[in-house]
Amino acid sequence: MLGRFLLRLILVPVGGMIAATVAIAVIAIAHRNEVHAILGAGPQAQQDYVLALIQGGPLLAVLLSMWAFYMFVPAAIGVLVSEVFAIRSWIFHAANGGLSAWLGWTLTQDIRDEYRFLADPKILVAAGLAAGLAYWLVAGWTAGFLKPISASPAAQRQPT
Repeated sequence: MLGRFLLRLILVPVGGMIAATVAIAVIAIAHRNEVHAILGAGPQAQQDYVLALIQGGPLLAVLLSMWAFYMFVPAAIGVLVSEVFAIRSWIFHAANGGLSAWLGWTLTQDIRDEYRFLADPKILVAAGLAAGLAYWLVAGWTAGFLKPISASPAAQRQPT
């Protein structure tokens, strides 16, 4: 039991970090056009991609960190529920990621009204779904400190 507990202490944070990385990658790829629009704003920036990364990167990082704060709380509650009840379904973890991303999007209305990044909820929900699946691949498929309660032996017997 101690080994399983230590494994959960390692897998859950690693799964969370990988899920966050996947979500950021999906959002960054989806917002590629907006970064190119920032590039087009200045004629010199179009030729210098390092300058574009310096201009657009910090803005996207700040916006992602604000959105992530509002997204991580519901996601952490979902992970806690899956660990307590040993819910190992990929559907649960994907839905947890999508719902958490949607809640994060609804709570950051001031940010998305001011900037054009993070304005489309479909992109953020897709990022949440991808993050939920990534979490399930790393830690969700073995969720729970104890093994899930299976059906009773009487229910497992096939009628003849």
